[in-house]
Amino acid sequence: MAIHLVAAQAENHVIGRGIEIPWRVKGEQKLFKQITMGGTLIMGRITYDSIGKPLPGRKTIIVTSNLDYAQKDCLIAHSMEEALSLAAAQDKETYIVGGGEIYRQSIENADVIHLTTIHTEVEGDVFFPAQWQSDFELKEEKQFESNINYTYRCYRRIKTN
Repeated sequence: MAIHLVAAQAENHVIGRGIEIPWRVKGEQKLFKQITMGGTLIMGRITYDSIGKPLPGRKTIIVTSNLDYAQKDCLIAHSMEEALSLAAAQDKETYIVGGGEIYRQSIENADVIHLTTIHTEVEGDVFFPAQWQSDFELKEEKQFESNINYTYRCYRRIKTN
């Protein structure tokens, strides 16, 4: 099964401000649901806290260093390696959905990156990793008009022999 990263970023690469997503874009969450439905989601605890509950139709794995942390209907991992192992056991597509540190720890394992760019610049303190494009090729691009326009791009890792 492939490992996917799914993220939305502003044009200045901001993905978050604290636990908040610093924009509200009509249709963007629907796109996230279409991409991830039926899969296994891996996310950090802060990202989970910002969502507040497991998302329907998907298994949730939360990565946290807190050994006492528990969440109903979720699996808990204490490292990305453990999270990826738990995800592999689910036998479904794996979607890594944030936050910034989780993306940094997992981008080297990603087969596919689903990256939505919101056409605005915002202040924030969480960023999508830089310097990954040379390992991936663009496979799909769609423009969306909304209250803030956005572009969805799907990249696949370039296979080397």
